[in-house]
Amino acid sequence: MDTPLAVRARGITKCFAEVVALDAIDLDVAPGRIHGLVGPNGAGKTTLLGLMLGLAVADSGSLEILGSPVGRALTAPDGVAGFVDGPGLYPSLTARQNLAALAALRGRDRGDRDAREAGIAEVLDQVGLTDVADDRVRGFSLGMRQRLGLAAALLTTPRLLVLDEPTNGLDPASKNHMHRVLTRLAADGTAVVLSSHRMDDVEALCSEVTIVSTGRVVFSGPLDKLSAESDELDYRLVTTDAAAARELALATSGLQLVDETAAGQRARGDALVVRAPVAALDDLVVRLVQAGIAVRELAPVISPLEAAFLALTEKQEDNQ
Repeated sequence: MDTPLAVRARGITKCFAEVVALDAIDLDVAPGRIHGLVGPNGAGKTTLLGLMLGLAVADSGSLEILGSPVGRALTAPDGVAGFVDGPGLYPSLTARQNLAALAALRGRDRGDRDAREAGIAEVLDQVGLTDVADDRVRGFSLGMRQRLGLAAALLTTPRLLVLDEPTNGLDPASKNHMHRVLTRLAADGTAVVLSSHRMDDVEALCSEVTIVSTGRVVFSGPLDKLSAESDELDYRLVTTDAAAARELALATSGLQLVDETAAGQRARGDALVVRAPVAALDDLVVRLVQAGIAVRELAPVISPLEAAFLALTEKQEDNQ
């Protein structure tokens, strides 16, 4: 028998008074995948995450979590953990005490005390908070609170992890640590749904992404498909001969130079900004190599995901 989807949503609609937060949303999330959820503020992301966590119920449509239909009770489905709008923590307690209190609230404080304490120590180690386990949370930074929230979710060994802006407030080292934790969980079969405004995080972590705008899905699928559908992107090009590269760019069919004033700080020094589909860009690179001009840098000014995000959400808003 095939493994059921971690999340299967069909026609999910949710309204708050006259505001339509979700409008006939469809969503599939497979086990062992990290699925990104992106969209503008007010697009409905938090509402959708809340439905998965049992914090709200849909007005219509069907939602299955880990193969079981979700009812109308405001309780987290079995096997699901996470947080929206930041983790709920007790500032006056230490990190270790917070996890013990949350375990008690969830009825997981029964049984062997040593095993329980070992489990708390294990999740603190997973998120890199062992050294501050006995410090009070009121002194924690935003990033440390985010990591403690993840530790709290991991206490239940979830098969579906739902996270809202999990890398918010993390420094680069802590963010890399968070990435490794989530990647390892997915490799072990846990499905992860995360919402983020950081496109670099989504691209680094997620194999699939859903873009929502004004409560509707405007794209859902693999990241590479989204990149392939981007017609043109702006690229920053640095070579060993900027003047000759400019002449070759002007002579390349399907490619145009972007005005440096319009590009702002994207074209500093000897850099050029060119706008092109992938085929035209490949043609330019071949011409540069044939002319003996070395390419020192060639990268999108904004990522394919960010470009598609802007194009799709702006198109959706224009259609309202």
